[in-house]
Amino acid sequence: MYVKINSCAIVGLDGELVEVEADLAPRQQPNFIIVGLPDTAIQEAKERIRFAIENSGFNFPRYKVTLNLAPASLRKEGATHDLAMALSILCTTRQLRGDFSNSLFIGELALDGTLRPTTGVLPATIFAKKNKFQNIFIPAENASEAALISGVNIFPVTSLFEIFNHLIGLKMITALSHVAQCSIATTCTNDMAQICGQEQAKRALEIAAAGGHNVLMVGPPGSGKTLLAHTFPSILPTLSEEEIIETTQIYSIAGLLSKDNPVVLHRPFRAPHHTSSGVALVGGGKIPRPGEISLAHRGVLFLDEFPEFARSVIENLRQPLEDGVISISRAQGTLTFPARFTLIASQNPCPCGYATDNERVCSCTPLQINKYRKKISGPILDRFDLHVQVPRINFEKLQLNNENEKSETIRSRVESAKKIQETRFINSLTKDNTEMSLGEIKKFCCLSNECLEILKNATSHLLLSARAVHRVLKVSRTIADLAHEPDIKLEHLAEALQYRPTNN
Repeated sequence: MYVKINSCAIVGLDGELVEVEADLAPRQQPNFIIVGLPDTAIQEAKERIRFAIENSGFNFPRYKVTLNLAPASLRKEGATHDLAMALSILCTTRQLRGDFSNSLFIGELALDGTLRPTTGVLPATIFAKKNKFQNIFIPAENASEAALISGVNIFPVTSLFEIFNHLIGLKMITALSHVAQCSIATTCTNDMAQICGQEQAKRALEIAAAGGHNVLMVGPPGSGKTLLAHTFPSILPTLSEEEIIETTQIYSIAGLLSKDNPVVLHRPFRAPHHTSSGVALVGGGKIPRPGEISLAHRGVLFLDEFPEFARSVIENLRQPLEDGVISISRAQGTLTFPARFTLIASQNPCPCGYATDNERVCSCTPLQINKYRKKISGPILDRFDLHVQVPRINFEKLQLNNENEKSETIRSRVESAKKIQETRFINSLTKDNTEMSLGEIKKFCCLSNECLEILKNATSHLLLSARAVHRVLKVSRTIADLAHEPDIKLEHLAEALQYRPTNN
């Protein structure tokens, strides 16, 4: 008896329909064959499925059983299709009857027939909704992430026996109710109020948070660069529901969701070590997986000791910093992952770290300093909107008991500026100022004649590239938004220009 049960494979961030076709050959020797380009995990499913069926009280057929995972051109991986394969066998042996063409089945089976959690449940649920499936059956432990999606009946399943009773109408499983998730302010052990001095760096981080701009901090060891970066998430605006789904989808595919954190409610903060490879940073592998830049989507990627990263690794950031996506090409095809993140990088001014320190003498030769700085190419430096010097803090400032601005106060200004941008880009895919296209820059970053003259002189003096000029305009627009000014004024442009390096 021929049977077809629907499952779902994850390709990149998208779901792909997998039809599990099953048939029996009663007159042939008992055998169990799985075809359709399965990987090792699926081939090993034979024993999982056999014992799951028998330990759930059902009969495993004593004939030749053939399962085909269609389409055959799509490589299948993981244990996601266990449940669909087990149900297809129960249907071919007439232990289970019914029309399940409007349902999708996802889950890994244990030997006792219970359903284990699996990766990619959220993208599969989104796929089910887009493709008009009425029902999707998922492991109960993945219920929280699936509940983000409305418009499809989501059934949390604990075992093969439980779903069998549901499908025959004996004991129904209660469908999940859609849960609209609201992001909460990032809980950070560090607060801007705890950082003494460094007012310029704090201001630069406020601008970066408001407009999504990239920041490069340069200063001697111990000046507070790493502390500033780790405090940065505390002033970021909360995630929207759309952004929660976006980020949770990525973490679901990467297998980084847990029972304690089933949904990403805070903006991601990723800080890979400088020994990380290019694949670890941008993603890839034989079967491409999202890397650190995708895991930092709608959040922060912090690269400490920036010049210590391999130059080839850093150069991989060029395209995603411009486009907000990373395309990974392999023999099987090309996958695209989102990578719209704020890049915060920190570095010393020289190998010993004291070239710009007024109190300690630098021990590096000019050749060593030049070689150290050349580790970061011009095109990469050009992609930083804000270049900030972070000087040494003297003892007197460390002892001041003056109350500094709290992160909560700064975040309120950032969120106010974000609301202005939401209104500005209401009819566009653009989220914030750093994503503006050339057409949007011309429309929303108009300058007076006086400002144009200043920008012209600065372009000549600082040797700004066309990209750098556009970034100056974007930063100026963000500074004006923080000041609730509809037009970019001279003081906004002047402040933006202060954050460009003088040695371009």
